[in-house]
Amino acid sequence: MPQATVHLLRHGEVSNPDGVLYGRLPEFHLSELGREMARTLAEHFSERSRQGAKIVHLVASPLTRAQETAEPIAEALSLAITTEARIIEAANYFEGLHVDKGEILKPKHWPMLRNPFRPSWGEPYKEQAARVIAAVQDARLRAIELGGDGAEAILVSHQLPIWATRLSAEGRPLWHDPRKRECTLTSITSLVFDDAGNILRVDYSEPAAALLPGASSTPGA
Repeated sequence: MPQATVHLLRHGEVSNPDGVLYGRLPEFHLSELGREMARTLAEHFSERSRQGAKIVHLVASPLTRAQETAEPIAEALSLAITTEARIIEAANYFEGLHVDKGEILKPKHWPMLRNPFRPSWGEPYKEQAARVIAAVQDARLRAIELGGDGAEAILVSHQLPIWATRLSAEGRPLWHDPRKRECTLTSITSLVFDDAGNILRVDYSEPAAALLPGASSTPGA
């Protein structure tokens, strides 16, 4: 079986003027900066393609912000976007709320905070990692089918599922401090597979790093 790489791409900045945790809520679109980030990533992958990279498969979460991030990449690489529910944002009890210390510490929410290691307020980290890696493996096989040895796929997803998947791939504990996630807007977490489908290594890059200063750190991303 040939080798392959699957890139987990986080979407761009979202327009969220009310500052809510938008999670899986519909119609949260990219901001203008987010669209610029998406165009930057399209240029990045297009340049890699010109240099010989075999990027043959493009997948996106069904959420608006992921689809909009994928669109310029699809145009640049002449690829169709395959929608994949398994790489959607994590479910979260606090979705739609302004998640600050005052809100979280309200007594009505206390039962949801009983186990931060799972976490009890949302989809378990293990379940997130399992569904994403299943989608990644399917994308790996599809990329090989389309492009052969060395083929690459792009999956546009969300910060927490990507981070949980990376922690799992690296054999690290899944519980973590959210402030220490290495997964900025439009960052790329690349899973490089050997010919048996095992992960050889995890690479990380930020092609749109120049656009990050001043970008909002919106919740539910």
